[in-house]
Amino acid sequence: MAGSRGSYYSALKRITKAANSAFGLRKICNSVAKSTAKAMQANGCRILSLNSRKEYLITVGTYGLSDLYLKKGPLDARKSLPDILEGRAVFIADATEDERVQHPQVALAQGIASILGVPILERGQAIGEIRIYTREHRQFSEADKNFLFSVADVCAVIFERAELHQLLAQDYKASERRGKPSQLSPLPTTTLRPTRFAHPSEEDFAKLLDFYCIEWLYEPRSFPLRWEGGKIAEMFTPDFYLPELDIYVELTTLKQNLITEKNRKLRQLRELYPEVNVRLLTKSDFLRLLAKYGYGPLGEAKVEGVDRVLYNHARIQRRIRTLARHISRDYAGERLVLVGILKGVICFMADLMQHLSLPVTLDFMAISYYGVDGQVVKITKDLDGSITGQHVLMVEDIVDTGMTLNYILDHLSAHNPASLRVCTLLDKRARRLIDAPLDYVGFETPDEFVVGYGLDYRGEYRNLPFIGILHPGLTKGEQLQE
Repeated sequence: MAGSRGSYYSALKRITKAANSAFGLRKICNSVAKSTAKAMQANGCRILSLNSRKEYLITVGTYGLSDLYLKKGPLDARKSLPDILEGRAVFIADATEDERVQHPQVALAQGIASILGVPILERGQAIGEIRIYTREHRQFSEADKNFLFSVADVCAVIFERAELHQLLAQDYKASERRGKPSQLSPLPTTTLRPTRFAHPSEEDFAKLLDFYCIEWLYEPRSFPLRWEGGKIAEMFTPDFYLPELDIYVELTTLKQNLITEKNRKLRQLRELYPEVNVRLLTKSDFLRLLAKYGYGPLGEAKVEGVDRVLYNHARIQRRIRTLARHISRDYAGERLVLVGILKGVICFMADLMQHLSLPVTLDFMAISYYGVDGQVVKITKDLDGSITGQHVLMVEDIVDTGMTLNYILDHLSAHNPASLRVCTLLDKRARRLIDAPLDYVGFETPDEFVVGYGLDYRGEYRNLPFIGILHPGLTKGEQLQE
């Protein structure tokens, strides 16, 4: 049984009214999900946001679905109805048998029969999904699909407004720290987050993860621990899931006597689900974790002056492994000389060479700048060995104007190597003056002064395990990084 045109028209009026309300994101999306499910005479509806890396789907609104179904585990965008992200409507006739359903066993247990899903699009790109669930096997008409696409268009506007509010809030807080008026600057697209946490410690932990660009999902899965009469009598829902580390985190920063009960649940969880990696963090553990990442009362000095993290350590390492595979493939069967400029390249060079599957030798140069604005380059340490007739890869930490790199490449070319290419971790293309050739690039970085992972500001910050943007007030007039 499908909804009528009249019911769809009335539902869209309610949905647009809710979208234009002053309520928070989750309340608006819950209202939209309820109106959508009732209009389509369905048993449930779920509105999902795609995370910034397009890997996971996060519930931001729901109606008619049980907590167990909603928290059956993180939804992998590549495994859970993946065709929706290609911009198409997807119909699942039998959710218990279709391989496009990520958790068919939970669908069977919860009595989910058919699913209809459509993408939420922004400028032609999927940013989320809306799904309809029925308990009976059902076919959907073109009118049903058109209605759901119309709801998805409204959801796109809701998401865009929520993202704008988040960006404005971030910019306002940042401007307060800097002591100057707010001026919205372009920031990476953020993931739509929950509007409320159960405890302030969870919000603090989420801010820490956001600062270090560590992807997180809030309470994405509930684990049944005990059954009575065939029904679930007890469940455990960890506070966070960190996809990059494949670890669940439960915070215990309240009363100390709660730790015993949570430890009991964790022991049961590990016995029933031995493949699940879960950690319980007490107050002291939480503070030590803050300090480990240079954040909080035990480690503020380490990141003092860092405005935000641009690339965290895990992301840098993934990109380096990718670069190393490309380089190893291109130089297969050859010996390679890696040449770096001291001192900023030391971290990148050390990690890159570990992943190269071919014989390499290392050599280093040192340079200094003089003249007006330090634009003239002088070599203070030349190569120790000969590169004549050898394959040379110039390894750079960052390429800014390209003037330094161009000078060094001219110098190396004079030694008649068999080949000469360039690999840089960061490419600040916005400040390019000379179009020096770059063969391998890690990241194209914004026009900001960056530090960490070998990059310094006046000799400091090289030892940070990530690359971050330095507080603009510290680097006024000092944007050159070559």
